[in-house]
Amino acid sequence: MSDLKLELQGVSKTFAMQGGRMVQAVGPVDLLIPDHRFISIVGPSGCGKSTLFNIISGLDEASVGTIYVDGKRVNGLAGITGYMLQKDLLLPWRTILDNVILGLQIQGTPKREAKNKALPLLEKYGLGGFEYLYPAQLSGGMRQRAALLRTILYNREIILLDEPFGALDAQTRSMMQEWLLDLWDDFQKTILFITHDIDEAIYLSDEVYIMSARPGTIKRHLKIDLPRPRKPHIVTSPHFMGLKEEALRTLSEETMKAYQQERGTSDVH
Repeated sequence: MSDLKLELQGVSKTFAMQGGRMVQAVGPVDLLIPDHRFISIVGPSGCGKSTLFNIISGLDEASVGTIYVDGKRVNGLAGITGYMLQKDLLLPWRTILDNVILGLQIQGTPKREAKNKALPLLEKYGLGGFEYLYPAQLSGGMRQRAALLRTILYNREIILLDEPFGALDAQTRSMMQEWLLDLWDDFQKTILFITHDIDEAIYLSDEVYIMSARPGTIKRHLKIDLPRPRKPHIVTSPHFMGLKEEALRTLSEETMKAYQQERGTSDVH
């Protein structure tokens, strides 16, 4: 596949627990992610979604398996991807502008140059007039905008977003979904997006991967052939509802397995 951006081959992770017991958290996972795609990953709690992101980002190493970016092996290499968690992690003592340019400064961009690059983006993406305020002065949605722009300005072709809208109210979440699609369309990044919300996954994505209960593997791969640009009314269309039903069926099965695993663990203790 000529436009392949990210490839995972047999990636798995095993952790050593107290008493020497080994627990396989995730895998084996195989993924083929084309360039400029929006990919969502859903699965029951504890299935290893965040562990998988930590491995892709280089913050952790796979116990087994290989990760390729643009055909090059990148196991254990940090800084290959942009990575944003659910918490915005903005530094409270820095203004919004200074938070947004943090990644550029770490890369060695002079502060004045970094600000000149960031200011037009703040204006374009709804943060104009807020650049000299501090994170505590902004709403959760506005802080997430700043954190996403900081991640984009880090200038990596692959962006990992781990439930970035999970803590937002429904109205703000819907607005942020539209905002993120505009950002993705403008910058043409490859986005991997973790969410627990099936509607959100289908609405945003080109493809949705559903993971199994721990150890998480790819249980189902859905291609989302809904037209773009996406608009909120599409969630009521018969095709959308069909995709949702298909995804929920698989996710419900794996969530029940995860619950049974947890009950089994509790019974042991």
